[in-house]
Order: sequence, then C-alpha cells, then structure tokens
Amino acid sequence: MYVDEVGNSDVKSSENHLHRFLSLTGVIVDLKEIKEVIFPQIEKIKSEYFGSHPDDPVIFHRKEILNAQKAFSVLRNSGKRKSFDNELLDLLKNWEYTVVTVCLDKKAHKEKYKTWRYDPYHYCLAILIERFTMFLEQNDSFGDVMAESRGGKEDTRLKKTYSNIHDKGTEYIAPERIQPVLTSKQLKIKPKSKNISGLQLADLLAHPSRNEILNENELLDKPVAKFAKKIIAILETKYYQSEDKIYGKKFL
Repeated sequence: MYVDEVGNSDVKSSENHLHRFLSLTGVIVDLKEIKEVIFPQIEKIKSEYFGSHPDDPVIFHRKEILNAQKAFSVLRNSGKRKSFDNELLDLLKNWEYTVVTVCLDKKAHKEKYKTWRYDPYHYCLAILIERFTMFLEQNDSFGDVMAESRGGKEDTRLKKTYSNIHDKGTEYIAPERIQPVLTSKQLKIKPKSKNISGLQLADLLAHPSRNEILNENELLDKPVAKFAKKIIAILETKYYQSEDKIYGKKFL
C-alpha cells in the first residue's frame, strides 16, 4: 500500500480552512501489476510527452501537472493538454488497484476531544492499516506499506506511529491480526525522486479523493474541478468494497 497525505497534522492550524483537514490515501496494488503494467506504462507516457529519460526521470506531481509547471510546461498547449489528460484518465481507469482514503476534520475533532490521545496521523493511519489488514485477509495475501518522505521529524513521527499500530493494534483490530499479514514491522519511507510508480499514483489520486469526501460532507469551500470530477468517477470503481459496503472512504 502506497500512502500519500494531503494537509498536515498541526492541530493549532485547524481554524484555518486551508489547514483544517488531514487526509491519508492508501493505494493497494500488487507488485506484479506495478512491475509489468503500471511502471512501463507510466514511463512511456512520461517519455512521449515530457522527454523523460531513465538517467533523468520526470516525476509525476499532481500540482505541477495541473499548473503546467517545470517539466510539464508543454501542457500549456491546449492540444497537448487534452491528449495527455485523456491518456492519463485511461491509464487510471485500466490499472488494477484499490483505494482507501481517510480524512480527519481537525477542527471538529479538537472541539469534541479537549485532550487528544493520539497524533492526528495516528487516527488516519490506524484506519488505513485496519482496512489494509481486512483487504489482505480477504485476499489470503500479505503486504507492506510505503509512504512518501516528508523529511526529518515528519518521517520519524510517521514511522513511530506505524510501529505503534503494528505492535499494539488499533481500537478495532488486534495486533494478532495485523502482524501476520504485514511483511515488515517498519514503515518504508522513500522520496518521490526515487521514481516510485506507486507513490506517484497515490499523489495523483489523493487530492481528488480528499475533495470528494469533503464535498460529500458539504465541507468543500469551492466546487470540484472538472478534471478532478473525472478522476473521482474512476475512484468510485476503485474504492475498497466488501459485501456491498464501501470501506474505501472514511471521514473522521
């Protein structure tokens, strides 16, 4: 499961609408799918549109793509933009993966619980791991978790949170269920500059998924963008479901 975050865990900033919400999106994908399908196809589209080279790979970053910045400046051409957008949407639709997004309203949580038991990351990551555990059990499989590096204290905090959940379990799932299906006691953390396809995929999906959850709860301060709506339509087919219940979206 590749994890990407939107927002931050600073409770003090929760009064500011721009910093009120923290979300973590986990993209569950078989490593064979990464190796044989996603990685070669993502590199192909990078090469065709942006001249990406193995020695100097272009790294997909949603914000830069959206704003046609840096390597993606070619997307300022409307024809190129339309063609790229369509190809990217086709890839996102056809790749095999499962999505879980957890979004925390820090402001509401702060008002409800005067004393926080855990760091906000813990609440979100705990539910991600719960859902990942359920998914692995149902598919008679096992896996690990990788997150994008934020550097320094952020990485240390996320690793500590993961280890705590792995060792002690969560409020709803005991460690005796979590430990057998997770192959590592430690959270893997890698910078996006390592050109890891799963982290780039999570980056492309995390913000639209967060916005869908906020929109459903009437907390989005502006309409969902047109292109984001197209990604959200794809996400609806990718969210983790079990026995007709959607486990791929959780609002705290």
